[in-house]
Amino acid sequence: MKALFASEATTRDIIVRVAVSYLPEQSEPQRGRWFWSYHIRIENEGPQAVRLLTRHWIITDGRGARHSVEGEGVVGEQPLIAPGASFDYVSGCPLATPSGSMQGSYRMIGEDGEGFDVAIPKFALLAPAVIG
Repeated sequence: MKALFASEATTRDIIVRVAVSYLPEQSEPQRGRWFWSYHIRIENEGPQAVRLLTRHWIITDGRGARHSVEGEGVVGEQPLIAPGASFDYVSGCPLATPSGSMQGSYRMIGEDGEGFDVAIPKFALLAPAVIG
């Protein structure tokens, strides 16, 4: 199945694409818990390899409460992405509201030793409306 990347941002020849899916089987709205998975593809269109060192997320719930998450790498890795290559991973996010958003940045380092931040585009977390 090909992911539908609805959000995209480009920083210094690095493209970050995001596809998000609501997971009803992991959500418990009656207990105030909604869960999404997100698929990230990082594409290196630049002339040198880059390594993803850290991540910084800003998660905002439907009430406007913001939560900041920082850490090394992604899904336990600090991938080296060669020119013309890409790196994909899938992770998840629970919220206490049926809607919210995520955005952030990755800290990268190029083969030349220069560090720089790459934008992660803002994307919506929206549970389907329940009719009844």
